[in-house]
Amino acid sequence: QLQLVESGGGLVQPGGSLRLSCVASGFTLDYYAIGWFRQAPGKERKDFLCVSSSDGERFCADTVKGRFTSSRDDAKRTIYLQMNNLKPEDTAVYYCAATVRIASMDPTDFGYWGQGTQVTVSS
Repeated sequence: QLQLVESGGGLVQPGGSLRLSCVASGFTLDYYAIGWFRQAPGKERKDFLCVSSSDGERFCADTVKGRFTSSRDDAKRTIYLQMNNLKPEDTAVYYCAATVRIASMDPTDFGYWGQGTQVTVSS
């Protein structure tokens, strides 16, 4: 059974950093691109953040480029989202998701989702 489990969320002050982890199990990670998305309070849409594939393709949305980066350690079956210089508007539930397609920014391309981890940026 394919499963994704996020961790690492929490409360952080503006300007701080967090690293989220996404542990994958139940499938061959080599065949999947893993994306990071977030859902802000009161919004239905999940916004694309970053995506990485096992062949090294990796990119992030312009809105977070320079502050967020995604990396993966396939041996540990773990994908990371490093978030720096966090702002109050980064407050959201953060999700990792998997797709067998090429690295994509479209959440509808991702068929498998974790349960999410809350990130709150506040002083």
